[in-house]
Formats: sequence, structure tokens, C-alpha cells
Amino acid sequence: MKIELDLSRRADATPAQARSLAGMSLPALKAEMEALGLEPKKAGMRAKQLRRWIHHFGVQDFSGMTDVAKELRARLEETFILTRPEIADHQVSRDGTQKWLTRFGPGIEGESVFIPDVGKAGALCVSSQVGCTLNCTFCHTGTQKLVRNLTAQEIVAQVLIARDGLGEWPTSTENRKLTNIVFMGMGEPLYNLDNVAEAIDTISDGDGIAIGRRRITVSTAGVAPKIPELGHRTNAALAISLHATNDDLRNEIVPINRKYDLQMLFEAIRAYPDLGNSKRVTFEYVMLKGINDSLAEARDLVRLLKGVPSKINLIPFNPWPGSPYECSDWATIESFAEVLNRAGYASPIRTPRGRDILAACGQLRSESVKKSAAEKRREALSAGTE
Repeated sequence: MKIELDLSRRADATPAQARSLAGMSLPALKAEMEALGLEPKKAGMRAKQLRRWIHHFGVQDFSGMTDVAKELRARLEETFILTRPEIADHQVSRDGTQKWLTRFGPGIEGESVFIPDVGKAGALCVSSQVGCTLNCTFCHTGTQKLVRNLTAQEIVAQVLIARDGLGEWPTSTENRKLTNIVFMGMGEPLYNLDNVAEAIDTISDGDGIAIGRRRITVSTAGVAPKIPELGHRTNAALAISLHATNDDLRNEIVPINRKYDLQMLFEAIRAYPDLGNSKRVTFEYVMLKGINDSLAEARDLVRLLKGVPSKINLIPFNPWPGSPYECSDWATIESFAEVLNRAGYASPIRTPRGRDILAACGQLRSESVKKSAAEKRREALSAGTE
């Protein structure tokens, strides 16, 4: 097959500056091929080939793309790379949980966590932002100011890194270790919905990473106006970071409730498309000793969830340095769960995973810092004088 390229163009990216194609969506790959000089129809065909090599086979070298013409491979190799973002740190817990600290750029680091034996086989908890604006008082990430949103490509790169580490290339439908994706890492996904939706399109693509949408869950602390939109755009499963059954307490521990109270939140939840027994909302409820763990609050939770197809994850509080709370006693958690079970709600108690490496729910935090424009100018001037 003849391929027409504008070979008069020189690669304008040095190897150090070259963009990586790994994690790019299919439309983004097509746009890159058009920028290389391919006509739209051929660009679309080549984008699909690249998507399969990168996201199905996991290749990190253009020479492995055996059905791509040598001429195009050479052009790709001089213009792009296939590497993932730098892994700044990788830790493995005693229980098999793995945590990656990924450096997306200078001073831009985010965490992702693989939890074995969750979902069908194992779940990857990905971050959608570096830092967070919500300041939930029980969450370590909330103590870190928002640095920036992650791009769709950076979100997908977290999946590629986990697949690399687990040795799960090419994509297989059998005996997978990684079967589920949960947007429960750093940040509020609905404050980065465009990138989250694009990332879900790429992760769920059957010719690529091929993790189906019914195995992708997006957790929000309650950005009510965006909840129905999330469902229409992604068809992902919905999780709500709830943690309280009344506005007074939720205002205190989940401050976004002051903007979108429980009435507004539940109106938005009921508008989520296709809810039913096969697609229930997961409510996350962290158990805080003496704060939200009474039997009266368990009964209030039953009343609050009436009419919403639901399951409740009871999460023993995971401590972090300087945290102001204690975890509820185990007997208290079991009694709380029993009230929910008797009312007909599945309410598993989540086994804490990765606590020893600060990888458990609510413990994620990086040392990334958002710098002011003045700080950046000072750094640039300093670098220019060295």
C-alpha cells in the first residue's frame, strides 16, 4: 500500500521534547497522523493501527509495529516516543497492594494504586488531579492544594504503567489481574470531567485496553450538577463519597455539601441514567469513631437511600500523619453494617489494603506544590544566570 508523506518537513521535536503517543485517544492519534501529512482517511487507518500496538500489545518501540510501513515507522520514530511518564517511586505492601508515584512533569506527581482481589480480579485506583480543592477533613489528599488537572493521556498512562508492572500485555480477556478501574485516587473527577470522559473512552476501547465501562467506577464527593452528565457521557458506574446522613455533619467533613446539599445531591443521583438492580450506586461511608458511626445514623442512612438502587461500602478510617480522627471500633462497624443488611442493602466492610505504604483509601498525597507565577519567574531568571 502506497503511503504519501510530506517528507520535506523536518521533525521539529528533539528526543527530549518529543511527545509520547502512549495513552492518547484514537481522535488524538488521528490528529497527530494528519499533522504528519497523511490524508484524513489514511490518518484514521494508521491511528487505529497505532492504537492497537500501543494499547493492546503495549509496545514501547516503533520497530515492533510490523504492519506499519518502514517509511512511516521511521518518521514516527524521529517525531514521537512511546514511553510512559517517569515512575518517581513504586512501593509494594505486605498485602500485595502496589502504589506508583508518577511524575507527569517537573513538580507534577500523582499516585495510583493497584489492589489485588477486588472486583473480578484486581482494581486500579487512578487519580484525576494532582492535589484537590475539596478539603474533606478525613482525607490526606485534601491537605494538598490543587496543582492541576491531569490530562486524559496522563490518566490513561496510569493504566499503562500498572499493566507494565503486572506483565499484562497483550490485552487478554482471560486470567487478568487488572479487571476494574476506579476513579477514587487524588482529586475530584467531576471537576475534570472532559479529561475523565476522554480517558474512559480510551480505557474501554475494545481494540485497545478493553476494560469495559461496567467495570469502571467514578467516585465524586458530590458535584451535583455534573452527576447526570457523567452518566450520559461515560455510562460508568457511579460512586458517592457520602460519609454523613445530615447536612450539618456533612458540611463539616465534606465541605462541598455547603454548595450542593444532600437534597440537591440526591436529586442528581436519581437523574443518573439507567440505574437499577444491575447498575446500583455505590455509597462510600468512612467510619469515624464517635463522629458518624452510631446506630441512629445507620438508620438515618437507610432512610436517606430509600428508592435509590444502592450498595454501601463501609470504610474503616485509614489514619495518616496528623489526621484528626480515629477509626471506629470493629464491633461498632459490624453493628452499623447489620442495620443496613437487615434493611436489604449490601454493605460490605472494606478490608484496609496498603496501609503500610499509605496506599489505602484517603491516604494518597504527593509532595507536588502549585507555584505562583512570581515563583516561576524567579526560578526561570535563576536558571538563566547559572
